[in-house]
Amino acid sequence: MGIVDNVLSDGLGGLSHNVITGRIEDLVKWARSRSSWPASFGLACCAIEMMATGAAHYDISRFGMEVFRASPRQADIMIVAGRVSQKMAPVLRQVYDQMMEPKWVISMGVCASSGGMFNNYAIVQGVDQIVPVDVYAPGCPPTPETLIHAIETLHGLIESGEIMRRRDLTGAGADIHVEEIPATSTPVLLGSS
Repeated sequence: MGIVDNVLSDGLGGLSHNVITGRIEDLVKWARSRSSWPASFGLACCAIEMMATGAAHYDISRFGMEVFRASPRQADIMIVAGRVSQKMAPVLRQVYDQMMEPKWVISMGVCASSGGMFNNYAIVQGVDQIVPVDVYAPGCPPTPETLIHAIETLHGLIESGEIMRRRDLTGAGADIHVEEIPATSTPVLLGSS
């Protein structure tokens, strides 16, 4: 092993990798995980919780996600919030197809994940029949904390590169299920004593 091989394997003189000595792939994965933009696709009551996650109290701008994009060409994460009707399924797929690669999907709520209490012909029994789902956020509706946990899980998978390896192998989403996190504070009703 020559001196050149030793420097290449140890970085510059054994220093830890940074922006100068890091691999381009690692820097790209790091940047993707910190600058993802969600497509706004709220369909039912879960959309209210998704909007609350973007508000000042929870502030998802700390994850680089402060702007919900109305155009799918500017988004790379689709958060499907609520039940998907058979009539809306082709629209959902069209929005997903218009998103730029790489793209990811979070299924928010029990209705999006499995049809929920709507076990009938009009509601799709799981959005994974339409688009590949990477992370499932449980709950009816899930709390903003649960959605943030799902977003952090997705960002960790993007940064590690695990999600791209799974997609290359199976052609489907990562199929990660996160646990529900209860709300940290109780809501206060205006006008109550």
